Amino acid sequence: MSGRDVVVTGIGLVSCAGEGLGPHLAALAANAPPRIDAQTYAPYPVHPAPALAWDGQIPKKSDQRQMEAWQRLGVYAAGLALDSAGCKDDAAFKANLHLVVAAGGGERDYAVDGAILTGLRDAADPGAYLNERLQNDLRPTLFLAQLSNLLAGNIAIVHGVTGASRTFMGEESAGVDALRIAQARIASNQIDAMLVGGSYSAERPDVMVIHEMGGFLQTPDFRPVFERAGEGGFILGSCAAFLVLEAAEAARARGARALARLGPVASDRTRREPGSVGASLAALWHRAGLRHPDAVISGATGVAPITAEERERLGGLAPDAPVTALGDLIGHGLEVAAPFGAALAAGLVAETGLTEVAVTTIGHRRGEGVLRLSAA
Repeated sequence: MSGRDVVVTGIGLVSCAGEGLGPHLAALAANAPPRIDAQTYAPYPVHPAPALAWDGQIPKKSDQRQMEAWQRLGVYAAGLALDSAGCKDDAAFKANLHLVVAAGGGERDYAVDGAILTGLRDAADPGAYLNERLQNDLRPTLFLAQLSNLLAGNIAIVHGVTGASRTFMGEESAGVDALRIAQARIASNQIDAMLVGGSYSAERPDVMVIHEMGGFLQTPDFRPVFERAGEGGFILGSCAAFLVLEAAEAARARGARALARLGPVASDRTRREPGSVGASLAALWHRAGLRHPDAVISGATGVAPITAEERERLGGLAPDAPVTALGDLIGHGLEVAAPFGAALAAGLVAETGLTEVAVTTIGHRRGEGVLRLSAA
């Protein structure tokens, strides 16, 4: 197999900082706290999605209505990436464009959930009651709406991306693997171009409950991620990120600008014993081919003790490079962390003249990833 260069030719970003690469680079340069909603889900703060003119990337109202928030965010960001790559109107290119998505499950029907839980309190036979309600109250379409691969389906429908697609689930590691598979397939000459990314809607009571039960949420006020290392955790953020990746020669042939080069994506899954995160990060750093990065984009969550381990090890691996916690810019988007970090790093290389940027993704429970963006 050949080892072709893989380049980023398109970037689509959506978060509390706005839409597109420009607002995110501006927010990064400003180094100010991100926009936050501390009231709606108090005591749990959240970094909300921006106000978007959905028609700009999802023209049909019928398509908008049948999607949940996380799907609309993802389809919108995918459209931005296609625009950025200059292939939005190239039907032939999109027909051969493969797609890799990182996404979690869909959203809940809160009215049905509430009714079932309320009735369950006084049910004579709770087991029989629950089975009956699950069979009669939950619509088949509800289950379909929760399928994670519907994001890929909606991207295909709305944007005409009709190559093969696959979807990864599994929190932060899903985003790492989406990038790893996309980069490896292009580098090994299996395919010339791929659209890769994910989306996350944080403004949902059900995900607040899930992560609070694990003790992973930061409350009640915003603090920078690396200042939460002793206690607290992450603040969820509604966000989406997609990248168009191409073989360098294929991009040149169609006259596309290579924004940055993406090297092989290194991933791991440790047992999370004391010191394991730092050791894994050091090993992945070298596997990703990092040398002397000009900057580091960290997907650190703020969860102890792994965030402190990461920060300490980064101090040894890149002592002269500024480290930016992605959570201080957009919040934490789980599956979106790695694609968003990669897109932002590619933007830094393309627009600010940096030659090498490192991206880390240390999952809040499991999974580690490191990747390298460099000048193309």
